Amino acid sequence: MRCLIVEDDFVSRSILKELLAQYFECDIAVNGEEAITAFTMAHDSKKPYDLICLDIMMPVLDGQQALVKIREHEKKLNIPQGLESKIIMTTALDDPKSVFKSLYQGGATSYLVKPIGKTKLLRELRTFGLLS
Repeated sequence: MRCLIVEDDFVSRSILKELLAQYFECDIAVNGEEAITAFTMAHDSKKPYDLICLDIMMPVLDGQQALVKIREHEKKLNIPQGLESKIIMTTALDDPKSVFKSLYQGGATSYLVKPIGKTKLLRELRTFGLLS
């Protein structure tokens, strides 16, 4: 399985990669623009990401904007509902507005508040069938 970690903070990015590397082939992007490019390239090469961990607060293009663009691209590709990439929004923001925007307006699969521990992350991955 493949995972894209989108995180501008080196420490957060390293922690996520360490947690996920034993389950996924992990790629890295440091902003939303790079995430969209990586997502598009993965689909073009017929190796889409099963999981995208997407930070909200990033330079160039933030996670909320990248989420919308990724979901729009999936619709253009006619990816059936339920077969889209699972997208976990990862953020230090724990306010209801960000949660609502990510999950209900943006189409995120899940929302985790940092710091993200192994137990919490693996529970989320099991919830949507990426781990048994």
